[in-house]
Amino acid sequence: MSEQELPPWLKEQISRLQQLQQNLQAIMMQKQQIELEIVETDRALEELKKIETDNAVYKAAGPLLIKAKKDDVLKELEEKKELSNTRVTVLGKQETRVKDNLKEVENKINQMIRGMQGGGSFGTGAGNTQARAGFGSTPQGE
Repeated sequence: MSEQELPPWLKEQISRLQQLQQNLQAIMMQKQQIELEIVETDRALEELKKIETDNAVYKAAGPLLIKAKKDDVLKELEEKKELSNTRVTVLGKQETRVKDNLKEVENKINQMIRGMQGGGSFGTGAGNTQARAGFGSTPQGE
């Protein structure tokens, strides 16, 4: 069955499914990037804690390295780590919500397809009846 033969209400659900999949992928990529930042921050904190207080410490400011106080850099890194952990938590909640929505839309699409194949009615209007008749017993390959 080609995409042109799909009824509009099914096309809409498939479009929603694709959008949710893209959102999920973007969220997962953001979450992964932040988790990498946390690992890097942890490494920097470990190394910084090994250094004696009277040694020189430098921090990056764009393409430059600037001399800074160890305690100030420790504080900045701890704050950065805390903020990153919060962002990972928020993204994790978004990821769960999008996954739940994905399952819901997938179930809805499957019910619509089963209804079309079994002669059940989803939606109203003559367009849906024609679509069901055209769908018939075609395997759901797409």
